[in-house]
Amino acid sequence: MNINVLYFARLREAFGTPSEEVELAAGDVADLLALLCTRGKPWADELSGQRAFRVAVNQDLAGPDTALADGDEVAIFPPVTGG
Repeated sequence: MNINVLYFARLREAFGTPSEEVELAAGDVADLLALLCTRGKPWADELSGQRAFRVAVNQDLAGPDTALADGDEVAIFPPVTGG
C-alpha cells in the first residue's frame, strides 16, 4: 500500500523534504515508523522515540497501533505548545 507522509517543522528540515510517498506492505503507524528508522540518520535519530513527535492519520491524532490503509495521509510533527 502507498502512504503519503508529511513532515513538519524540525522534521522537514532534518529530512530535507516536506512530504513523500512510502510503500508499506501492511501494518500500522509503528510499522511505518520502524520502516523509516531503517534509513539510518537522521531518520532513526528523529523517529526512534528519543525525540518528541506526534503522528496524525488523515488529520486525526494517532497512536502506534493505529492501522494504516492504502492512500492514507500520515503527518509527523513535533508537539506544539501555545500560550
